[in-house]
Amino acid sequence: MVEKTYPMTKEGKEKIVQELEHLKTVKRKEVVERIKIARSFGDLSENSEYDSAKEEQAFVEGRIALLEKMIRNAVIIEDNGNDNDTVALGKSVTFVELPDGEEESYTIVGSAEADPFEGRISNDSPIAKSLIGKKVGDEVTVQTPGGEMLVKIVAIK
Repeated sequence: MVEKTYPMTKEGKEKIVQELEHLKTVKRKEVVERIKIARSFGDLSENSEYDSAKEEQAFVEGRIALLEKMIRNAVIIEDNGNDNDTVALGKSVTFVELPDGEEESYTIVGSAEADPFEGRISNDSPIAKSLIGKKVGDEVTVQTPGGEMLVKIVAIK
């Protein structure tokens, strides 16, 4: 079975490595300490502190496993800087909603490092899927949860 790959920038991979390190060295110890303290409260069958700490432990361990898998299967997006004509993974694209919308810019990244509030959208998002492969000047219909919108690509970096 082929494992899923995770496209990401070098910076995105570094952030994931740092989060993994924090979870393993700091958060894991904090949770173990919470469990130890909760056990001292007595009867575990009616101990909400213990249950909460065990749930957090399961979350932390699940996140560690996911991050390890993402790092193991990371595919680094290389921007060779040669092709700024076509929207692609790792590129920043600026577009205007037609007929008279404001300019918006996004960098298209892998899902592992997407953060729409930071202007980084996943290559799996409807906007990115609609824009990938298009060129400056192209008018593109984008499917969004709120319906269709027509945009014109004005810049690619």
